[in-house]
Amino acid sequence: MAHLTARGAYRSLVERLNRFPQGAPPSEVLYAILQLLFSEREAALVTRLPIKPFTAATAARAWKMPEAEAREVLDTLAGRAILLDIERPDGVRHYVLPPPMAGFFEFSMMRLRGDLDQALLARLFYQYLNVEEDFIKALFLRGETQLGRVFVNEEALPEELSLHVLEYERASEVVKEASCIGISLCYCRHKMQHVASACDAPLDICMTFNTAASSLTRHGAARRVETSECLDLLQQARSRGLVQFGENVRQRPNFICNCCGCCCEALVAARRFGFLHPVHTTNYLPSVDRGRCNGCGACVEACPVEAMALVSANDPVRPRVKTARVNEEICLGCGVCVPACKRGGLALRERPARVITPNQLDAQGSADGDRAREAAGPGLRQPGPGQPPRHGGRPRRDPEAAARQAGAGQPSAQIALPGGPARAPVGREEMREATSGP
Repeated sequence: MAHLTARGAYRSLVERLNRFPQGAPPSEVLYAILQLLFSEREAALVTRLPIKPFTAATAARAWKMPEAEAREVLDTLAGRAILLDIERPDGVRHYVLPPPMAGFFEFSMMRLRGDLDQALLARLFYQYLNVEEDFIKALFLRGETQLGRVFVNEEALPEELSLHVLEYERASEVVKEASCIGISLCYCRHKMQHVASACDAPLDICMTFNTAASSLTRHGAARRVETSECLDLLQQARSRGLVQFGENVRQRPNFICNCCGCCCEALVAARRFGFLHPVHTTNYLPSVDRGRCNGCGACVEACPVEAMALVSANDPVRPRVKTARVNEEICLGCGVCVPACKRGGLALRERPARVITPNQLDAQGSADGDRAREAAGPGLRQPGPGQPPRHGGRPRRDPEAAARQAGAGQPSAQIALPGGPARAPVGREEMREATSGP
């Protein structure tokens, strides 16, 4: 890949993004992404914005310009879902720059846009996230408390367990308690469409809630829906065997994705790095009833992270007979395998050690109140004091050492698009076009 000349404004913007807990590892491809999303002037201005929510007056002082001009810039960025804007009860509008993920990376692909080359952007995202790997490792593998958690399929729970499921463990309760609900295109499947590898799972099914949804729906990045429609979409997702993956907080999470195992970043990370536990699981595991399992493999096909496998049933009379086996070390506990078994050969049970979901916290790990935490945007969460790091009672390995053992990411000069030979992520002319200045 040809070397890209990143202007000082974009280098400074990368430094600003790396003030977030997740960050964005510098890369030539990252600079190309940012140059598609931000003008050079916008990059220079955003670099000087604070981490926590701020007003137009604050931005005007930082930018040394009149407040009306600053507000116009902020509203333009919010209109493209680069910033989120928050309507406060006192009538003062606040703004916040969300992290790249879950944040403005996804927002750029959550609707069809005529002002942005989304095909080129998707190819760049694929290179940065799926090939180079540094960003995904930073996003999902660092720290004890991860970005997202899996919700259990409530319909798969046996009656005796359903009585013990806490409200924050139910995706349906997240929907019912939301102050605002937005539905938009699934970033992951939309991205994969542009690299000719999307599955046929529903596309218009990404769910945002509360303050994030209010901003996204106000600017057309999502469509506002009522609780009943969102619950119907949740049911549709479950019927398609999709996994509900949401923000890893107990109170008022900002998003729930309905994920497939082939396209969605979180489940791809769980499949590739499952032994490192890149997402927080549910408190449940499937058990196989050997008397009912006939080795048909339906559960293996349904599992998005390859935690189910067929092994010998050790039947001396029928040596070729298979039975299902659960790899509990990488199982998410989502429960999508349970309804896939038409013989009732699978049932959920509680994990031996309970998985802890963090309380409502802001980006600094302190309880500063709902609006401050919520306004920090999806993904901007840190474990705070008193939050014990646990994941199903299993010790976590050093992610960097384990990743090195598993093999480094593919070279950034090549991109292996699904179903085809390795090739450059974009043509040289396209890359120059994406990164050329005005």
